[in-house]
Amino acid sequence: MTVDVLSGVSLDWLKALTWISAIAVGLLVIFLNPRRFDLAALRSVLIFMVASAGAGIYVLNHVGDSRWSSRAEDRFNAPTLGETPMVGQFMEPLDSFLGGVVGTVNQVVDFQAALPVATEFFVAAGWAFVVSLPLGLASLVGAYLEAKRQKREFRRYKRRVDVLTEELEDIKRHLDYQAPAERAEFG
Repeated sequence: MTVDVLSGVSLDWLKALTWISAIAVGLLVIFLNPRRFDLAALRSVLIFMVASAGAGIYVLNHVGDSRWSSRAEDRFNAPTLGETPMVGQFMEPLDSFLGGVVGTVNQVVDFQAALPVATEFFVAAGWAFVVSLPLGLASLVGAYLEAKRQKREFRRYKRRVDVLTEELEDIKRHLDYQAPAERAEFG
């Protein structure tokens, strides 16, 4: 048995949740890495894309839902022929057949009502994908520049360690310092 967590969420709130999730992820990424706004923007757009596509799939999985299904007057009702006097008992198989046909037609009507709503979410996901391409490129450039900066910083630290090691060796020679292992050999 599955529980539909979004069953109480209206269509407007479902649209808002896609934006809220994207903004929340963007703010979280900025909080965790304040120097990389490009990553925050890219991740926000990707979350928006996934949330929008997920909302579209949710709508298509819940076609008959009253939040986006057709109005009551758009639905069809099958006539009951089984209550006809004298021939009603012979019409009961036709009643069940008509009920099945009308049920299928109502499913198509519900699908026609849900499809524009789902398409709206899929279009939003498509636009998010289009926006994510230049943001992804910007993130790659940002990562390259960050790696270059870290490499320069590492070289600077390595040079500093080399200078300090040289100075330490000079001090050892000046003091004629021998390590404990060297003293045991010569001692």
